[in-house]
Amino acid sequence: MRGNDEHQEVVFSYVSAEQRIPSNHPLRAIREMVDAALRDLDLHFAVLYAAGGRPSIAPEKLVRALLLMILYPLRSERQLMEQINYNLLYRWFVGLTMDDEVWDATVFTKNRERLMRGEVAERLFDAVLVQARAKNLLSEEHFTVDGTLIRAWANRNSFHPKDDPPTQGSGSDGEFLLRDTHQSTTDPEARLYKKSTAAPAVPSYLGHVLTENRNGLVVASWATQSSTTAEREACLAMLEAIEGGEGRITLGADKQYQDPTFVSALRQRRVVPHVAEYEKGRNLCKNSLLPEERDREGFRVSQRKRKLVEKVFGWGKLDRVLTQIKLRGTRKADWLLRLVMTAHNLRRMQTLIYAW
Repeated sequence: MRGNDEHQEVVFSYVSAEQRIPSNHPLRAIREMVDAALRDLDLHFAVLYAAGGRPSIAPEKLVRALLLMILYPLRSERQLMEQINYNLLYRWFVGLTMDDEVWDATVFTKNRERLMRGEVAERLFDAVLVQARAKNLLSEEHFTVDGTLIRAWANRNSFHPKDDPPTQGSGSDGEFLLRDTHQSTTDPEARLYKKSTAAPAVPSYLGHVLTENRNGLVVASWATQSSTTAEREACLAMLEAIEGGEGRITLGADKQYQDPTFVSALRQRRVVPHVAEYEKGRNLCKNSLLPEERDREGFRVSQRKRKLVEKVFGWGKLDRVLTQIKLRGTRKADWLLRLVMTAHNLRRMQTLIYAW
């Protein structure tokens, strides 16, 4: 018997959003891990907000919404609010009921500074790593480092000569570089930079990531201004996040990290350098690695594991916010990069722990 194509709306619904979400949906496992991490930040949130006054939007809901924008590639916070308005899955993940009013997109603009000042992204990242370590998902001995170019929200044509250029250049011999004489009018901290000779120089920042080699989880991240030495400098800074364990650790890296001073600095930190060597013509150009570092099987394993960090960059840039960030300034770029790496770890952990 054919049913009637009726359009009469139901006055009441007795099926909640919780019941509508499949029990095996990936967001269920991610929501569980996010809620556990946010509970660890409860006292920290209490310090960030005043004891009295009108209640604000719960920071936990804001953080879940920001993670949702990264997990499901949404171009802007305005589109995020539009999606949450009619998508029950998104409402459930954020913590809104079907009758709750959706916020205005400017809510994120007004609350972003508070979350940055409170180092919420950093603390959330660390809380998720604690869960990964408790599940024995992290390697404590073998790591890989790499950097990627992040396009800034600026145009090449926005670079103009500075009104007060420095009296001495920042080059190795005191020569003037482009960043000494020119600056973008839309994003003053962005720099024209390219990672390969074939690519054009674009306004950008550099995102640096340190991954462990067991499952490819990110253990440290940092966004800096673009420069030829930024990757090596950021690597040494990020190593502080993993040092302190027993024994030596290994660090895999590509050709960008070939530098005798950098390799020597790794050895001083009890880090075994597994930096890639390159071919010039038909000859292998060896860097400053020792024979016992270069000829061991561990070196070859580290080079094979380098693809794990490339997968992190691929995930973060595939239709996601790292393709070209819409925030201006190094501080905001670093905050966004850490949120993206947190979302990546959550998605990866969901696959490792809960997928079947």
